[in-house]
Amino acid sequence: MSASHALAGGAERRARGSEAVSYGLSASAIRDRAGIEAIADRWLGLEAHGTGFNLFQSLGWARAIFDFERERGNTAFDPVIATISDGRRLVGVLPLERIRTGVRSLLVPLGNGFAQTTDALLDADLDPGAAVTRLLRAAVAAAPCDGISLLKVRDGSALAQGLPRTSIRTGAEQGAPYVALDAFPDFAGYFSTIRSKTRKNMRNARNRLEREGPVEHQVVSDAAGRQALIERTLEGRAERLKEQGLTSRAFRDSGFRDFCTSLVSRDDIALRAFSLQHRGRPLAEQWGFVHGGRYYAYVASRDFSHSDESPGKLHLSDIIRTCADHGLKGCDLGVPVMPYKLTFATQTIVVRDYALPTTPRGWLLFQAWDVWLRPSLKRLVLALPAGLRSGLMRLVGHGH
Repeated sequence: MSASHALAGGAERRARGSEAVSYGLSASAIRDRAGIEAIADRWLGLEAHGTGFNLFQSLGWARAIFDFERERGNTAFDPVIATISDGRRLVGVLPLERIRTGVRSLLVPLGNGFAQTTDALLDADLDPGAAVTRLLRAAVAAAPCDGISLLKVRDGSALAQGLPRTSIRTGAEQGAPYVALDAFPDFAGYFSTIRSKTRKNMRNARNRLEREGPVEHQVVSDAAGRQALIERTLEGRAERLKEQGLTSRAFRDSGFRDFCTSLVSRDDIALRAFSLQHRGRPLAEQWGFVHGGRYYAYVASRDFSHSDESPGKLHLSDIIRTCADHGLKGCDLGVPVMPYKLTFATQTIVVRDYALPTTPRGWLLFQAWDVWLRPSLKRLVLALPAGLRSGLMRLVGHGH
């Protein structure tokens, strides 16, 4: 479905951008924490006028990544925050970092593996094509590499509009379900658009649970409660991935748990945590962030012994109701597309991965690995039965 509602302003941006004068703009790259603090107020000012899904391009996210990498003593952390300024005014930010594998060096989104969206934070009056090109050139000039890998770029976003035509599409197309609450007068108006049969099934499921014991939706606000909930969801999610013989970039990073729990004490990231309790025990839990008037779901888990009652679906209904009650304009449910998310989504935004080679070696490796070999291997593994996949993952794990 179209992303026109969620990313409102794209057409206007293009119309104004075609007329915008680019003289006087300067691009540069920031490589340290002091550098981002020097532009902090201007970065926040740029965020305040953003129309896209820019949580992972926010000042708070950048600070959290910098602080976490310092705390874990990651000497390989190599940040590259590309910026565009118009005089003293900050008009563009693209937060990246350089990583090195055994065969190549790449520029990737800041917080590689932890971020769920890649975008550029741009002033609405900038031409996305010219702005993104400037940002990319500034990043590569500051941190030479074999290429740039941009994962989970949303159609209609500033970055998608501005990507050079030479960019290579990698990986499979995905979707990010989204609930546009601001399209309705209130939660009741929104909820009435859900299929009546689905609403009836959810009502019946909740009634069955309540016959066994109390069902309560909690918004967890204390630090200790949030930390415990985060640890439970990560443990539950990791166990589920293991059972399915699957993995993810985030869970492959041994520091992911520590990063997540480090967010609890931060005051520059608005964390939200929700728990659906049945008889005083968690039935389904989820946590995420609020930024720019939207809720971003991040990690969720549920009790699979109650799968017949669709606890994930019941819980998501409560979360969306809470977001509506707090006046949020939408809920970003993120990739991947899943049936319980589609139950509530008002639209699904197309998400694609892109690569930009900067050297002949980079082009060759992108074509060989990212375009051909990796997707082929992934399809092969996903075609295996879950039990076989799980055994294969254990063998790979022992091999490391």
